[in-house]
Amino acid sequence: MKNQLTLIVIILVLVSCSTTKQYSKNVKQTLRDANTFVIHEISKDKTYGLSSKNPVEVGGAKNAEGPRNERRYLNALTGPNGEQISYYRAGSCCPVKSKNGFNGAVMLDNYRVTWENSKDTISIYINMYDSGKLKAPYGFGIKK
Repeated sequence: MKNQLTLIVIILVLVSCSTTKQYSKNVKQTLRDANTFVIHEISKDKTYGLSSKNPVEVGGAKNAEGPRNERRYLNALTGPNGEQISYYRAGSCCPVKSKNGFNGAVMLDNYRVTWENSKDTISIYINMYDSGKLKAPYGFGIKK
């Protein structure tokens, strides 16, 4: 009985952290230079990249460029007034559905982002297994 209860709790935790959105779009990303992606627009969706249920999809894991693609994405962002941002990887979290993962799921990476005179550090959730159209999160800018 105790083992069944433990299993139920584990399943509930995994289900509550995961998203119902299906990934695996595999859109080809464009490079501005070796360390920066091209991004053309700022998302109007206030959850894009800022919620684990709506992560940025940078791709690259299949060809061992997932972490580099995460940095390429972040290098394309600015603060809301063009400020240079700084960031660090806070860790992995949040299983999401993906055809590119193990048993149909992958983990997201959480980056903490800030800039000079910002009031707080902001989490950006990135999926390096799937690739979608890149946008800047709401409240951020794009490097010119």
